[in-house]
Amino acid sequence: MSVPIDSLRYDLLLQKALRGVLREALREVVARGLPGAHHLYITFRTQAPGVVLPDHLVQRYPDEMTVVLQHEFWGLEVAEDSFAVTLSFSNKGERLTVPFSAVVAFADPSVNFGLQFQPSAASAAGAADKSAKGEPDAKADDQGERAAPQGDGKVPDGVPSGGKPKDAPPGDPKVVTLDRFRRK
Repeated sequence: MSVPIDSLRYDLLLQKALRGVLREALREVVARGLPGAHHLYITFRTQAPGVVLPDHLVQRYPDEMTVVLQHEFWGLEVAEDSFAVTLSFSNKGERLTVPFSAVVAFADPSVNFGLQFQPSAASAAGAADKSAKGEPDAKADDQGERAAPQGDGKVPDGVPSGGKPKDAPPGDPKVVTLDRFRRK
């Protein structure tokens, strides 16, 4: 899509605003905790600039990773451009830092809410750089680790370890995509 230089970039403004919804939701969690049955799924590009993960997680999730904030997460900090949180992986606390520009999806299934984001130019460029260097670029398989398991450490029924419900249809109506509202 070619955009004239003097054009207002509404597409970029909208992405920034939608990422602001995620940022404000996380700030609410910091201030008040997760109320009721709320739980947050956050999918991000692991190779995006500014993402800080332990090496073993980058190897296991070379492209995207979905984390769940529900029972087992600690030290959630929210900055203007990123968030950091400690999650349990194989019963070991690991600190993650994720820029909002690296996030590609956000959902709270307890209230049937979800957003999908277009990767930012910087996020896409970071992944392309890694791919050009011959580094793997694949999603985690269904045998992968899972961030922030339920209180008993088990993955909820119907959710593979990749973090997406097994029975979720393509184009799940719970997720808002911007393409739906664009003129063709």
